[in-house]
Amino acid sequence: MAVSFIQLQISLLFGITIIILLTAKYKVHPFFALLLACLVTGLGANMQMAELIFTAKEGFGNILKSLGFIIVLGNTLGVILHSTGSTGVMAAYILNKTGKRYAALAMGITGFIVGLPVFCDSGYIVLSGLNRSLAKRTGASAVVMSVSLATGLYAVHCLIPPHPGAAAAAFTLGVDYGRLILLGIVVALPVMLVAFAWANYAGKKIADEPEWEDEPKTALNNPKVLPAFLPIIVPILLIAAKSVFTVNSFGSSLLTNLFGIFGDPVVALCFGIALAFMAGKNHTHAKTARLLQEAAEKAGGILVIIGAGGAFGAVLAATKIGEHFSSSVPLASLGLLFPFLLTFLLKTAQGSSTVAIITAASIVKPLLVALGLGSETGRLLCVLSMGAGSMFISHANDAYFWVITNFSGLQMRTVLKVYSAASVLMGFTAIIMVYLLAFLLR
Repeated sequence: MAVSFIQLQISLLFGITIIILLTAKYKVHPFFALLLACLVTGLGANMQMAELIFTAKEGFGNILKSLGFIIVLGNTLGVILHSTGSTGVMAAYILNKTGKRYAALAMGITGFIVGLPVFCDSGYIVLSGLNRSLAKRTGASAVVMSVSLATGLYAVHCLIPPHPGAAAAAFTLGVDYGRLILLGIVVALPVMLVAFAWANYAGKKIADEPEWEDEPKTALNNPKVLPAFLPIIVPILLIAAKSVFTVNSFGSSLLTNLFGIFGDPVVALCFGIALAFMAGKNHTHAKTARLLQEAAEKAGGILVIIGAGGAFGAVLAATKIGEHFSSSVPLASLGLLFPFLLTFLLKTAQGSSTVAIITAASIVKPLLVALGLGSETGRLLCVLSMGAGSMFISHANDAYFWVITNFSGLQMRTVLKVYSAASVLMGFTAIIMVYLLAFLLR
């Protein structure tokens, strides 16, 4: 039975409303919200129940087939880096290079680097103790230090794989991970610097110095600087090298084949995990088993969200919603602005950057050609524009907001004034950088 465009719009609107309402107001796990949205949207578009279930299963399985290993291994790498003390070593090294005067910038850079493999909420918890001790040692403002760290982590979390939102969007839209990582870093660097500048400006005007307890001394068995950095640097270089050699088709066929294998994100992350283990000391069998168990358990909750997002996307594709939009709405005039605004609205309404970008990618995929983003570069820029939209506004419905509030010891109104405002500036800076890249790459 043919479905009208109005009926499809209403079905999609109901589906999005369910996601926002259940996750934001009733605190239902996003997996169940996305699953219910699949059912409501599919049935509203006159899909038969058997077809709907089959399509949702296919979408769920396809995205996990591509991203399952990457999410689990990326999370494992972050857990091991924390356990071995590598994150503290990297922070201390960066502080030594920047000097005490630029302690807040050092924390921002530390968050940026540590955040490449570590999710922002975990990274902030891991580095919060170091942030406190550096603030005490240097006399820097707690507000400036805390927000600099938070935004450094947040800048890469929204834009770069293996973070789940960016990774899922890249798979959904068929974007090369290596190119996305390289251009994501190009976008994220100025975003981090703008956020630091805002934190430095606004944070100094607010007298909010929490009562922090003394932190324990740094362990004597921490790894050296190079072994601490290698687990992050090597996977990025391998993934980037694969992209360079396979896309540009230069160099010997042997090198292309080698980087095609070792530059696969799964293999590259395995190298990173091995290097992270080598950097640590006194790894007993019991400790290793505990770390791997912790990493797998943390990744499980992320995987089911991504899988449900893939199911939702498959159902949307089956309704032919892209063809309806293409013929009824002048999307070509919107271009990159459409995925940016869509993700921004989803993020602000329900709080999770991951859910926002996964949902947006499912909606945008069938509209890529109509938006003028059907090329390889167009799809890449589309993912980055959705990453920009997923940055703001981070406020009280965002779990990361409360991680910052609780572990920084700052008052809620302070975090709203400085961090939430910074997330707005970060989103605008990111989309400006995406448009600049679009101009340079055209």
